Amino acid sequence: MKKTAIILGATGLTGGILLEKLLKDPSFEKIKLFSRSSAENNSSKVEEHLINMFQLEDHSEAFKADVIFCCIGTTKANTPDKETYKKIDNGIPVTAAKLAKQNGIKTFIVISAMGADADSSIFYNKTKGEMQRDVLQQNIENTYVLQPSLIVGDRNENRFGEKVATVFMKTFGFLIPKKYKMIKAETIAEAMLVLAKEGFSKQQITSDEIKKIAQNAGNRT
Repeated sequence: MKKTAIILGATGLTGGILLEKLLKDPSFEKIKLFSRSSAENNSSKVEEHLINMFQLEDHSEAFKADVIFCCIGTTKANTPDKETYKKIDNGIPVTAAKLAKQNGIKTFIVISAMGADADSSIFYNKTKGEMQRDVLQQNIENTYVLQPSLIVGDRNENRFGEKVATVFMKTFGFLIPKKYKMIKAETIAEAMLVLAKEGFSKQQITSDEIKKIAQNAGNRT
């Protein structure tokens, strides 16, 4: 039976790559996009909902699918106000998880971050950790929280800090444990697709495990 997917964050780097993969995958017949701006994709498989993402709960009737891919996220540079930052990185994913539970959606896959910890004194790590905790508390049957390290890829925006970190990791990569090495957005998107189809033995998945999942998918094709 063909599936319907929901993507939150399809206009971002990883979400955009994931959208292209789903469009090519015959096992998915419909892809619902919920975002504030258009992904500008004219495929007949795409159903786009341009909404206020802070009011996602108002669209529960349309929020129905077999699997949810949550690729929502922001940066300190783009969102310096901490309250707004938390509404994006915590509020939207948690609201989506609650709607998934309410609507009987059995698979929820969300991108978090390495170092996420609800008890952390670092705002970014704490916000991601609280998001993970609150999503997992919804007890959705198949919940997968991805914890990637530095995500790299061709972005439309300029992230100076990311560029510096990328150069450092490339130069001193041989000194960095696998868990902390940078990861391509393409790899994360591939792993998310595999998780939607095949699942995994753990709910919280580290960066090196994400790479293994994606690599094994490549070996099967």
